Amino acid sequence: MTGGVAAVIVAAGRGHRAGSEVPKQYRHIAGEPVIRPTLNAFLGHLQVGAVQPVIHPDDADAFHAATVGLKDLLPPVWGGATRQASVRAGLEALRKSAPDFVLIHDAARPFLSDGLITRAIAAAQLHGAAVPAIAIADTVKRIDAHDMVTETLDRSHLRTVQTPQAFAYGLISDLHRRAAGAGREDFTDDAALAEWAGHRVSVFAGESGNVKLTTRDDFARAEALRSALLADMRIGNGFDVHAFSEGNHVMLGGIRIAHSRGVTGHSDADVVLHALVDAILGALAEGDIGTHFPPSDPQWKGASSDRFLDFACERVRARSGVIANLDVTIVCEAPRVSPHRDAMRARIAAIAGIAVDRVAVKATTSEKLGFAGRGEGIMAMATATLRLPWSAS
Repeated sequence: MTGGVAAVIVAAGRGHRAGSEVPKQYRHIAGEPVIRPTLNAFLGHLQVGAVQPVIHPDDADAFHAATVGLKDLLPPVWGGATRQASVRAGLEALRKSAPDFVLIHDAARPFLSDGLITRAIAAAQLHGAAVPAIAIADTVKRIDAHDMVTETLDRSHLRTVQTPQAFAYGLISDLHRRAAGAGREDFTDDAALAEWAGHRVSVFAGESGNVKLTTRDDFARAEALRSALLADMRIGNGFDVHAFSEGNHVMLGGIRIAHSRGVTGHSDADVVLHALVDAILGALAEGDIGTHFPPSDPQWKGASSDRFLDFACERVRARSGVIANLDVTIVCEAPRVSPHRDAMRARIAAIAGIAVDRVAVKATTSEKLGFAGRGEGIMAMATATLRLPWSAS
């Protein structure tokens, strides 16, 4: 990317005030790590061309698990000892691509809207430096060291400031370098750094819902809010069957398993992934696998079924939903499933972009009854549980 708009997502903090050993940006709300909807908000905005995460070196595994399946995300860079140092690391990582404007956002603010990002970009283009702000509704008092009121402030000139803070990239990048050269690492936000350098900073309308998750109470309220927003619980079922044929392996759950026979059918004939695709599409009421990937179309001959499951999961995300659980049962006499169960769960979770503990893979026989019992084929039954935003339509 050269020019355009980039976003730096600051996710290198420890978040100890949230009351958990897990950094707050990786804690789950309604089944999703906090950082994921934050990243998705910028990845999904039409004007944002690059998203640069900044993380703690100790969080590489947690970051990878939280971002599986996210497309077009730049590789993370390591943050520093302060927020300011972390932002600087993100800005330096963008230097070769040289965006025109940059948005700097806290990973622990997952509820920002598409409109807020649009306003941030417009403000940066107009002013070069701008921050979202909220008017203060409560009366504000100044107190002394003994907790005694000394003054009532005029709140009409006071604002609380949020992120994303928006800047001309060259301006804020150079200011971060200047501050580091001057030994200043104490700025709590990027607007303060611009003020220090004498640059005027504009404000634009923030959002009351764009809260920063900091304390236990913040997470409790966020869980309630997210659960309320995702109040439309959907359950879908899927079923698939394929006959055995000549070959030396079968594909099950995205895993190649050596076997004395192969299978015949749509694409790579992975009954597990096919059943899961139909279960997800069923919960969305968006047809079935054959609707979107007709077996009569030669382009799907021998295709990896990973692509079909990825498509179905993208349809969930496109509707701002989350996958709460995927459950599949495989019915066959052979091959043995249990040695490959964990690998299947991990592969399905990776494709779907969810935690492994939200994927169940089970196996059974049909007690020698029917086509499966006679060793003529293999089948799978799946259930998908989704949570979508409630809509009256």
